[in-house]
Amino acid sequence: PPRVSSIFQPLLGEGIHGPIGKAIDIIAIIGTLFGVAVSVGLGTLQINGGLNQLFGVPENNGWNLIIIGVVCGLALISVSAGLEKGIKLLSNFNIVMAVLLMFFVLFAGGATLFILKGTIESFGSYLVNLPELALWNDTFANTGWQNTWTVFYWAWTITWSPFVGIFIARISKGRTIREFVLGVLAIPAGFSVIWFGIFGYASFDIELNGEGGLVDRVVEQGDIPGALFAFLDHYPAAFFVSVIAIILVVIFFVTSVDSCALVTDSMANGHEDYNPLGQRIFWCVAIALVTASLLVFSGEDGLTALQSTIILVG
Repeated sequence: PPRVSSIFQPLLGEGIHGPIGKAIDIIAIIGTLFGVAVSVGLGTLQINGGLNQLFGVPENNGWNLIIIGVVCGLALISVSAGLEKGIKLLSNFNIVMAVLLMFFVLFAGGATLFILKGTIESFGSYLVNLPELALWNDTFANTGWQNTWTVFYWAWTITWSPFVGIFIARISKGRTIREFVLGVLAIPAGFSVIWFGIFGYASFDIELNGEGGLVDRVVEQGDIPGALFAFLDHYPAAFFVSVIAIILVVIFFVTSVDSCALVTDSMANGHEDYNPLGQRIFWCVAIALVTASLLVFSGEDGLTALQSTIILVG
């Protein structure tokens, strides 16, 4: 069955259908739920930051609740429409929009050559430093960097892995192994290198050769959610492009929630093709409630608590 416990069949045999298998699946479902809730929580802060910069919308719990409601409401519509009509259409639209935004940043800022050279150079530096970085654990300096970045993102990725793995398996029916490896590993990893290179070096150009202010916004003011929109302020048609960016962020999280609801339902009932609409709606609402509880009703420490939960579950 499409459950995480199925992976353990060579070790547990028929035990995957007993209490141990059920415990594995429960942990996987909780991890998936909380992992996506962290993403929606961080996305909510970024959307609110963008709305604040563009329209003066206050950054408070009331608006956070509205944004969570809108994201999960749209995910409800998408998951109700099914895999082909809802999730696939939104995902394809989002990828096209993201690529267009990336090309806009590459060509509209006037630093195209600097960005391309820097991206290639950084990729080389990454390959050279990867073995050292993989074994580095902050022994002497003890800066705390690993706690907030390395360990959190490592555990967060692990909580996403059951859901992503099962979802990719589900949408890959009919593909060859070569298509699967290219589509799941090579192309997304390559695109990530290009994406981070273009946005990273465009930021460097603004700080080194432009008006600057991005470091101040993030480090001094601590406004991480608003950093993207401060960045886009340095480009032509900043207001219009920032609106596009907000829509992009919303749809990215909508597609995360709707696909999560679909897969979590499969993990819960153990049937690939048996996804009653009521159950999919339940998982969408559950994600919304977990996000709202920890982000909105737990005060400033809510997201910190959520991140700690993720590390524990991961």
